[in-house]
Amino acid sequence: MTSSNLKSKAKEKLPRLAILGAGGLGREFLAVLEKRACLNPVAILDREAFLFEENGLNLKETYLELNKHKSVAPLKNSLLSQQTIYDLIKAHGEKIDCIFYALPNLPNDFIYQTTKELINLGFQGVIVDALKRTSAFQLLSKLSRDLRAAGILYVSGCGATPGLLTAVSQLAAQSFVEIKSIEITFGVGISNWESYRATIREDIAHLRGYSPEKASQMTEDEVSQLLEKTKGVLKLEQMEHADDIMLELAGVCPVERVTVGGIVDTRNPKKPISTNVKICGVTYLGEESTHQFILGDQTNMAANVCGTAVGYLNAAFEQLKEQGLTGFYSALDLMPRFSRSSSGSQNQTNSDLLESKMLKSV
Repeated sequence: MTSSNLKSKAKEKLPRLAILGAGGLGREFLAVLEKRACLNPVAILDREAFLFEENGLNLKETYLELNKHKSVAPLKNSLLSQQTIYDLIKAHGEKIDCIFYALPNLPNDFIYQTTKELINLGFQGVIVDALKRTSAFQLLSKLSRDLRAAGILYVSGCGATPGLLTAVSQLAAQSFVEIKSIEITFGVGISNWESYRATIREDIAHLRGYSPEKASQMTEDEVSQLLEKTKGVLKLEQMEHADDIMLELAGVCPVERVTVGGIVDTRNPKKPISTNVKICGVTYLGEESTHQFILGDQTNMAANVCGTAVGYLNAAFEQLKEQGLTGFYSALDLMPRFSRSSSGSQNQTNSDLLESKMLKSV
């Protein structure tokens, strides 16, 4: 058997992924998966068209074409649609194991309504999002019983913040008996805002005088005019971010002790500040101290969001298959992980692997 046939066989065993959204994050998700071959993307869509390939998308070709056209519609074998999510799942839902929302949650209930639609369509599998707002997270949590009945494992807040930095906060908090404050500060640099239209709109929605509804209705000219006034920089403070409710539900601290803010430069790929989180607490000896975790400046937004989401998709898929876990959870309920399938052990449970390693060491 040739090496290409071996790769094809290995690819067939991977969880089949649909990426809902083909903007900046959706496109970069393909690039991440080209380097982390643990999922098999079979579909990608935007509001105009969807592309489904049963054996898996050609990652490099699809990535290059999407960067060129900024739309799914011109891609070979894509299908135009006025309701792309509905039509994709209706036609191919049984051939999709997991879904990543690379969509803007604008208006605030968009992902909630989309998830209700997926439940009604009979989708079964894993759904992971990288949403931001506390209110959106709370709205989705109301679907837990319906998700469980539908056979869906939904994990929310699996980006950088909420997500990576929230999980770091939960882990670092274990040094203390009381958490005084958790301060998440992010820096994002992109060469132009058009590369991440949806993400920038969600950031604008956090500015004083704006809302998710207002941001979603802004024309591209209006967004450009706003960024011209701010010289391309968005300074965000006291953001409504689901890190707070996730950490409270995890028993770490009340929501009012969590603050999130940051600076987004839409004209410069270099981060304006280093993304970091500070966890201030009191030890069992009564000493007050602060842990700080700083992300490397070379890890851009896509690396920290998409890479983290891939880890959560791996973990969620294994939990669904091995434990039958379904329902609604936050990113603090699972530990993101690299897939065992990359080492050829996709059919082994954790206990199987541990036993195997112990036997080898004897």
